[in-house]
Amino acid sequence: MDRELAPEIIRKQRFKGWGFALVGILVLGGAYFLLSKILRTNIRTSELRIAVAELGSVENTLTASGEVIPAFEQVLASPIRASVKQVLLSPGASVRPGQQILVLDKSLSLIELEKLKDQLELKRNGVEKLKYQLEKDALDAELDNQIKGLSINRQKAELEDTRRLFKVGGRTQEDVSRAENALKISELEKDKLENQVRYNRQAKSTNLRESELQVRIEETGMKELQHKLKTADMVADRPGVLTWVNDKVGTTVNEGEMLAKIADLKSFRIEGSASDAYAEQVQVGLPVIVRVNETDLRGMITQIKPAVENDVVQFSVQLDDAQNAILRPSMKVEIFVVTSDSKQSVRVANGPAFNGKKRQTVFVLENGIARRREIEVGLSNFDYVEIKNGIRPGEKVIVSDLSRFEHLREITLKP
Repeated sequence: MDRELAPEIIRKQRFKGWGFALVGILVLGGAYFLLSKILRTNIRTSELRIAVAELGSVENTLTASGEVIPAFEQVLASPIRASVKQVLLSPGASVRPGQQILVLDKSLSLIELEKLKDQLELKRNGVEKLKYQLEKDALDAELDNQIKGLSINRQKAELEDTRRLFKVGGRTQEDVSRAENALKISELEKDKLENQVRYNRQAKSTNLRESELQVRIEETGMKELQHKLKTADMVADRPGVLTWVNDKVGTTVNEGEMLAKIADLKSFRIEGSASDAYAEQVQVGLPVIVRVNETDLRGMITQIKPAVENDVVQFSVQLDDAQNAILRPSMKVEIFVVTSDSKQSVRVANGPAFNGKKRQTVFVLENGIARRREIEVGLSNFDYVEIKNGIRPGEKVIVSDLSRFEHLREITLKP
C-alpha cells in the first residue's frame, strides 16, 4: 500500500524542477545572444569611426619619448674647498651677467695662496743661488786646470834635469822613473780637469733649465689658485633664471661640487629616449616630430649617446621653433622619429582597423553599406596609414575594429 510523501519532500522536488527550468532558460538566452552576435549583419553608424581617404604625405615613424630641457643650462660648481657663507638669490630669480649668486668663505684658500707665493720666492732665490754656484764651479775648474798645466811644465823641467844628472852619475834610474811617473799622473789629472770644465759648461744650462721649470710649475700652481679664487665669487656670465642653489649656509663644499644652476628659459631642446631595438635606425640628422599636448613641433636629431643604458638609446633633438611658447622645462613629450616618407600618396587616418600587415581587409562605405575590401598598406605613423592599392581618394573607410565581422562580405549600417 502506497504511502503519501511528506510535504518537505514535495517542496524540494518542486524547487529542483524550477531550478532546471531556470538554467535551461539562461542557456537558451545565452545561446540566442551569441548567435545574434555572430549572425548580426548591421551596426549603427554612430558606433563607428569613419575616415575619408585623401592625398597627402605619409611619414614612417618610430615612437619615442622625451623631456623638454633648456637649450642652455649653466652649472656653477665650487672651484675650491670652502663653506657657504651667504646666499644672495633664491631659485626662480632672474640673473644678469656679473651678478653674484652666493658668497663662499675663501680664507683657507687665501692662506694657501700666500704659502704658494713664499714657495715661489724660495724657488726663484734657489735659481739665483744655483747660477752663482755653477759659475763658481766652472771658474774653479778652469783655474785648477791652469794650475795643473803649470805644475806639468815644472815636472817636465825636473824630468829633464833628472835625466841629465843621471847621465853624469848624479841620479839613479829609479829617480828618472819616479819623475816620469809623476809627470804622467799630472797629465792624466789635467785631462780629468779639462773634462770637468767641458762638463760644467754643458751642465750649467741644463741645471738652470731644470730649476727654471720648477719655478714655472710653482707659478702655474699659483695662477691656477688665483683663477679659482676669482671664479669662487660665484657670478653668472650670462642672463638667465636661477633654477637651483645650495642654500645650506655654513655647510662645507668640496672642489667640483655643484652650487647653482642657471637656465635660459627662452629657448629649449629635447632629450629623447627610444628602445634599443631601434638603435640602428635612430641616426643623427633624421627629422623628428615632437608632440606637445596637441601641438606638433618639427626638429632634427643632433646627437646620439654612444652607450645604451637599461635597453634604452638616448639622443638630443634641436627644434626648429626652440622658443615656442608652449614649451616648459621638464615637460614630457612624445617623439616620432621620421625614418622615411612618401609624397602625395593616398592616406587614411590611422585606427584599430589597421593591424600592421602589408595586405589586409577593411570595410569601405558604399551607398550606406560597408563592404569588405582587400587593400595594400605602405608607410604608417601615429596619424596616417599609406594605402598603396585598394582605396581611392574620397572613399570613406571604417577605421574602427570590425574584426568580429571578418566572416561577412558586407555590413548594413543603421542611422
